[in-house]
Amino acid sequence: MKTLLLTAFLSRTLLVLKAQNSKKMETNNQDSLAITQVLENYYFKGIYEGDINTLKQIYNPGTLLFGDVKGQPYAKTLDEYLDGVAHRQSPKDSGKPFKGTIISIDVVNSIAVARVHVKMYDFNYDEFLSFHKMDNSWLIVNKMISDVAQ
Repeated sequence: MKTLLLTAFLSRTLLVLKAQNSKKMETNNQDSLAITQVLENYYFKGIYEGDINTLKQIYNPGTLLFGDVKGQPYAKTLDEYLDGVAHRQSPKDSGKPFKGTIISIDVVNSIAVARVHVKMYDFNYDEFLSFHKMDNSWLIVNKMISDVAQ
């Protein structure tokens, strides 16, 4: 009888753990898909078109941007970055190549990191974008970039 009860208990425990893991994987997949949509429909589109209103929708107002461009340190507030986007010729209008590629997305609860590659003008940027889920929306809270050789 003890063996039967122990077997039933262990079986139930394994089923519960499997169900929890399945739900967690489903949530991570949904969150990864949501971040993919943010990147494709707002981030890459906003950069390509030079549309700061599109970009403002996906950035937390306190976002900071760091990295290096052509070996030079790069540090900007979100306002400084958006001002630069607003006052440059957009990749769309320049006729130069533009391509945004998602390399990976890692989600842990309400935080995530996306690694993307952006080919823009004569630059190739590897970027790490930190996201936080706020009010059921994924927002970029930090951007790190490095200009890399092709």
